[in-house]
Amino acid sequence: MTALDLSSPVAVVGTGTMGQGIAQVALVAGHPVRLYDTVPGRAREAAEAIGARLDRLVAKDRLAAADRDAARARLTPADSLAELADCALVVEAVLERLDVKQQLFRELEEIVTDDCLLATNTSSLSVTAIGGALANPGRFLGLHFFNPAPLLPLVEVVSGFATDVTSATRAYETARSWGKTPVACADTPGFIVNRIARPFYAEAFAVYEAQAADPATIDAVLRESGGFRMGAFELTDLIGQDVNESVTHSVWQSFFQDVRFTPSLAQRRLVESGRLGRKSGHGWYDYAEGAERPEPHTAEKEQPPAYVVAEGGLGPAAELLTLIREAGIDVREEDEDSGTRLVLPSGGQLVLADGQTSVEFRDVVYFDLALDYRKATRIALSASQDTAAQTLTEAIGLFQELGKDVSVIGDIPGMIVARTVARIVDLAHDAVAKGVATEEDIDTAMRLGVNYPLGPFEWSRRLGRGWAYDLLDDLHLRDPSGRYAPSLALYRHAYATDKRESTS
Repeated sequence: MTALDLSSPVAVVGTGTMGQGIAQVALVAGHPVRLYDTVPGRAREAAEAIGARLDRLVAKDRLAAADRDAARARLTPADSLAELADCALVVEAVLERLDVKQQLFRELEEIVTDDCLLATNTSSLSVTAIGGALANPGRFLGLHFFNPAPLLPLVEVVSGFATDVTSATRAYETARSWGKTPVACADTPGFIVNRIARPFYAEAFAVYEAQAADPATIDAVLRESGGFRMGAFELTDLIGQDVNESVTHSVWQSFFQDVRFTPSLAQRRLVESGRLGRKSGHGWYDYAEGAERPEPHTAEKEQPPAYVVAEGGLGPAAELLTLIREAGIDVREEDEDSGTRLVLPSGGQLVLADGQTSVEFRDVVYFDLALDYRKATRIALSASQDTAAQTLTEAIGLFQELGKDVSVIGDIPGMIVARTVARIVDLAHDAVAKGVATEEDIDTAMRLGVNYPLGPFEWSRRLGRGWAYDLLDDLHLRDPSGRYAPSLALYRHAYATDKRESTS
């Protein structure tokens, strides 16, 4: 099954920001495009706005003037749905209400030809439920573009329960012919990106609610240690707190209030107060003119230890041993089968976040996961009130000597980056096991849709198959609400590897 021919007209119903963006994508690809909106005059205004954006592309030498003129000639505002009768694809981008979308597609079904593809750009509603109102739901599917549609490459091609394979394939190939990167996805709450991304926000908010760290520090650790483009607090301020919370609430409700997707009370209070982020001038941060951005907690300069004793290979943090040696600090290695820690001259231990807490041990400082310990510019440490002051001082000095800023946070299991990555990995494995998407498509979706530095399965391979399971299992013991209970898919993934290794 091939993509739609460029001579085939494409229609977009709904001319808000997303509708205009989708129309522009199809238009620049070469299709005749019809725009329709229920509000009189809105389609013509949208066509003018798209034309102005094409002018800006020409001014930036991103589009030839002749191509702009040809595209303008192919763009037609429609005064009624009847004018969409000959379209080969109709994409809807209207109000996120099930009844509104169902009624629209019932009307379209009476107008368009039998082989016309019908698609919704919904981000929160069930594709199956919308298509359930149709006499022929086999040609109905989701085409979930990301805002701004002309710039972001990802398109989730969502098959509802009744979507025909031929329809999904034609839509997939059409999106690819438009220069997009499509990923195939089953109809599940949140699809790929909005389902698997929930822990990125949820765990940051949970750390904040536990008073383990402030937003500026959590954001800095996620960026400078985790390698994420933005922290959770600044990103939700950009998205809009009301929008982000609405998606979280929709996914939570759609999964029958699954505790893994529980919304944040702190974010709810933010929305209730009208602090919606950049668009309202205040969210987690103050955006008023002249307002000072809070600085992350950064420890004062301390002296590094003269040496460390390495017990075990430090697992995902093994590169630290090389960095410590390069900094001129003596590394004394001891072969410990079960040990993955550094012993400091004070006798205290420095351990990679593992889902346990410092207070459970005599003298332990935990350090957080980093995407790349060499490139990371900040490392988070956690300690309890019982941790010896000298142990924490030596731990701070060690990482500072490696050129890192150090943020000391509260004694919270899994810290910040580690618990976030573990939960993302878990949800990704669960999604594959339930037929939502392939590993490759999930990695592609998370890298392109939300700019993650690695896809969940790329993280999983880098960290080792049992890492996420072990961390979440320890977290679950300390918070038995079910929020951190590893999925059966992650258990099978970790256990199968252990079994093979034990019999090899």
